[in-house]
Amino acid sequence: MSPRVPGVRTRLTDLAEQAGVSTATVSRVLNGKSGVASETRQAVLQALDLLGYERPEKLRNRSAGLIGLVVPELTNPVFPAFAQQVESMLSQRGYTPLLCTQSAGGTTEDEYVEILLEHDVDGIVFISGLHADTTANMTRYEKLRARGLPIVLVNGFAAGIDAPFVSPDDSAATRLAVRHLVSLGHRKVGLAIGPDRFVPTRRKIDGFLAAMVQQGLADDEVAARGHVASSLFTVEGGQAAAGELLDAGHTGIVCGSDLMALGAIRAARSRDLRVPDDVSVVGYDDSPLIAFTDPPLTTVRQPVASMAQAAVTALVAEISGSGAPRSELLFEPELVVRESTAARTAD
Repeated sequence: MSPRVPGVRTRLTDLAEQAGVSTATVSRVLNGKSGVASETRQAVLQALDLLGYERPEKLRNRSAGLIGLVVPELTNPVFPAFAQQVESMLSQRGYTPLLCTQSAGGTTEDEYVEILLEHDVDGIVFISGLHADTTANMTRYEKLRARGLPIVLVNGFAAGIDAPFVSPDDSAATRLAVRHLVSLGHRKVGLAIGPDRFVPTRRKIDGFLAAMVQQGLADDEVAARGHVASSLFTVEGGQAAAGELLDAGHTGIVCGSDLMALGAIRAARSRDLRVPDDVSVVGYDDSPLIAFTDPPLTTVRQPVASMAQAAVTALVAEISGSGAPRSELLFEPELVVRESTAARTAD
């Protein structure tokens, strides 16, 4: 009879509870036994990671290949959320993700691509990269495809690139937000948005202008443009853009990101306006922790998990040679109503 190892039973129990399986199943996985479904095995591995246990050497899979994951930066919480989802789904398929994050004055997207190519990656996922910038040269992606490297482009469509595209329906997002504010009685609605050279920005603006006309808040889209204030996709940018809108008398503000929405709330408070009593604010993304802001933010949720799954599925299909559709996959956003919006009682 083998000696009892202190703590083993507790570890098995904790892992079983976290993974939602029996201790016997956990034991089979830890000992590398067969007869365990891949989904169950993955749940146990995730439990190991979440509880801070080191994986036994026998459970460390040989990588199916390296995949580059290029994101613009990590200050906006939606990008770490994307990275986490994509990395997890790649790992489940046996691939090792290499995360490349950019920052102002740091390594550029093109420099990261050179490094990834030196590491002989099997594919690259670009999230909100230069493909989303209408002023950027798209030949960089055409060159990657010319050498046969599978790529998937997320959040930003550029016609002519031989690759799968995955995007949220940004136009639908701002239409949802405007309709929500109108339903609460707001008649002076504005849009605080980032630079319009980006595809998602242009789509959000298009949706906003269309909604303003449809809801009777502007005679035409030309007039509706007077309700758009542009700045940067940051808290400070949101404060500046929202400040313009507030000074012009807007009581409902649609924002291009959750960070901009936090800036809009700051702008309102700096003018002794209360959110949502005096001003209603709608964000975009539903970034992690946004539900816990003061007040909890009403926002349009970007379907990060579904988009990440689609991107990884498309990339794996490209790598396997079966191919993925070249049409842009558009995912419907969801309005999440919290406490930063309320009925407008008076103008």
